[in-house]
Amino acid sequence: MANMGTPTQYQAILLKLVTVLELTQRPEGISTPQARQALLQATNDFKTSLLQAKDMAANLPGGELLIEDQDDIIEMLITLRQRKRDQLAQFSAQAQAVSSAETKMEVDSTASTPFQD
Repeated sequence: MANMGTPTQYQAILLKLVTVLELTQRPEGISTPQARQALLQATNDFKTSLLQAKDMAANLPGGELLIEDQDDIIEMLITLRQRKRDQLAQFSAQAQAVSSAETKMEVDSTASTPFQD
């Protein structure tokens, strides 16, 4: 099964973006080599996390069907469910008819049996 990621992983992307933005908004800017290096590292970290998230999203199960195909499958499943319900109703009606016939036969059998004292 493909790794689908967790909400924490997606939240981490937002935090990494915030880090990049904070580094660009510092009063000293990116004028020092250390500031440029920190910004480069934070930007690369953000890009890597974003690419991983895109890969995870692209590999989510179930995304290989078009919407029309999914609608067709849903329609077929609804039809199948209705057929099964109809079969169950028919079976239930037959079972009730058999039960009613057996009860009627028992009553007839009891009625024709002479009373013994």
